Amino acid sequence: MEGIVGYGAYIPRNRIKVEEIAKVWGADAPSYKKGLMLEEKSVPSPDQDTITMSVEASKSAVKRAHIDPREIGAVYVGSESHPYAVKPSGTVLAEALGATPEAHTADFEFACKAGTEGMFVALGLVKAGEIKYGLAVGADTSQGAPGDALEYSAAAGAAAFIFGRDNVVAKALKTYSYMTDTPDFWRREYQYYPQHGGRFTGDPAYFKHVMGAARGIMDKTGMKPPDFDFVIFHQPNGKFPFRVGKRLGFEEKQIEQGWLVNKLGNTYSGSSPLGLTACLDVSKAGDKILLVSYGSGAGSDAFIFEVTKKIDEVRDLAPKTRELLDENKHYLEYGEYAKFRQKIKKAN
Repeated sequence: MEGIVGYGAYIPRNRIKVEEIAKVWGADAPSYKKGLMLEEKSVPSPDQDTITMSVEASKSAVKRAHIDPREIGAVYVGSESHPYAVKPSGTVLAEALGATPEAHTADFEFACKAGTEGMFVALGLVKAGEIKYGLAVGADTSQGAPGDALEYSAAAGAAAFIFGRDNVVAKALKTYSYMTDTPDFWRREYQYYPQHGGRFTGDPAYFKHVMGAARGIMDKTGMKPPDFDFVIFHQPNGKFPFRVGKRLGFEEKQIEQGWLVNKLGNTYSGSSPLGLTACLDVSKAGDKILLVSYGSGAGSDAFIFEVTKKIDEVRDLAPKTRELLDENKHYLEYGEYAKFRQKIKKAN
């Protein structure tokens, strides 16, 4: 059966604390930490972007898959922060891996579910027999306007997955998508920072679509919440994944391993995919994993994976997600952070 044959993650080592951001804007840090369940977030260095992070995560995926990159027939990068308005991220990634020239390549956009969008298509091409291996990456260097609530969570990271039929570490049992036209979050051309619909982003947007996708895929398979060992929901903040899990009948212990946002921030297209990498790092043969992404605009992709015994052979071949999250961190002051994220513009 088709599924994941290799996976990898990348998280920048730079961090900024919630207190550091709140101090500059005269905000109440404890309310943000309690209300959003956030402690800090990752920050890319000036020489890091969606492409560089995608390369690092994908190199780990290739190591775990133990394949020749020239066998990869499709390379997809899902992001809402592609470095170029006109020039694909995927071609640079494919060239860096050695997957060119015989690979179908495309960049995906669908807000925070652009990563799972690429996963959906790569898996479909493998299932159809069109390609032997397909690589899908969810990566973002997210931005929030200075002083806005998004600034406390908009972070950076990447997760990469190679799909195939041989030596599968996690079988893809089912996929399902749920989508409507719900404009809860947007950024027009030439706008530097996104806008959001405030309270409208909750029940009409995030909860409706995540719950719709989760219930839909469980109905299709006849599975119930107790059937899953790990559950990953998109993490725009710390509270939403647990709240939606409770509404659906899941227990906190099923969600905790894939819950990274308190120390990572919201990595947008890399959010739920990074949670999946963290769960694969500790899973065992037979474990069932439910992944539900969310992208503003709005929609959710749902996947059910079953881990195989092959996971024990590959997990230690590349850095684990929790190690990237917790080790070798470098904390920034707000001035450094603002410089790194180009929030300070030079005069002409």
